[in-house]
Amino acid sequence: MDEARQLLEAAYYSNFLDVLDGPRPFRADFTIGQFGALTVGKLTCGADLRARVGELGAYHVNIPLSGHMSWRQGSAASTLTLPDSAAVYQPVGETAVDRWSGDCRLLAVKLDRVALEESLERLLGRPVRGPVTFEPGFDTSRGPGRGWTRLVRAVAEDLLDESPMLSGSLVAAPLQEAILNGLLLCAGHRYRDQLTDPVRQLRPAPVKRAMDAVLQRPEHPFTTAALAAEARVGVRWLQEAFRRYVGMSPMAYVRDVRLQRVRDELRAAAPGELCVSEVAHRWGFAHLGRFAEQYRARFGELPSRTLRS
Repeated sequence: MDEARQLLEAAYYSNFLDVLDGPRPFRADFTIGQFGALTVGKLTCGADLRARVGELGAYHVNIPLSGHMSWRQGSAASTLTLPDSAAVYQPVGETAVDRWSGDCRLLAVKLDRVALEESLERLLGRPVRGPVTFEPGFDTSRGPGRGWTRLVRAVAEDLLDESPMLSGSLVAAPLQEAILNGLLLCAGHRYRDQLTDPVRQLRPAPVKRAMDAVLQRPEHPFTTAALAAEARVGVRWLQEAFRRYVGMSPMAYVRDVRLQRVRDELRAAAPGELCVSEVAHRWGFAHLGRFAEQYRARFGELPSRTLRS
């Protein structure tokens, strides 16, 4: 049991495991591999277990190939996940598995929060605020869910090979992108219709001109009027078009682009090279308390934590 706890903590999350009463003896069999932003494992424990994990800090998907799992997260009611379905966990919220049945063979996929949210932003072509709120499960017996499960299962099988091919350097990056994007397409969330309906992503040329101006010069002291001049339209037209096609106001878009530039600098900095206030001021954030709140709402952590990590 101690070895199982330590291995799960090293690969996934800190945990407490307890064997429940049942006819089966504890006999764990884990095959786990990590590449880039993903951790993929094929897990079975033999005996019925109860697990407490706390907050995950990452997105996670469990796919039972046999048996079942009863789990809950935050204040939500307990969910029973059976074969032909997947359980989707959020980065935030206390997480517990009330029963992991001994006959449950499990595909467990951990997805880095930043990587998944950045994938969504690339697909949408605009920033996303806060974590993606997924529905607690999806069907793996048909449609996109079935295809995504097959891809994950192929990766898990490849880990058993003496000379794995799928996790090799030439294949890992596009495979990681396929798994991240695939989850966004098969699991339920508020942005999925926008991903599957490309017509809605066709933005008018004035909106694109304003967005390009911000991306090229995010440090510039833009105002809504200045962006309207860049777009060659009126202020009111630009505001309405941004709300419709970008999902936020022009100045909220400017702020989000600047927050991303701050994050990029903090993540790239060597220890002791930068301080948060220095970077925030450089990108136009004069009020540090308000900046820290906006940064946390955007990325799920304080800027000081980004800098330390």
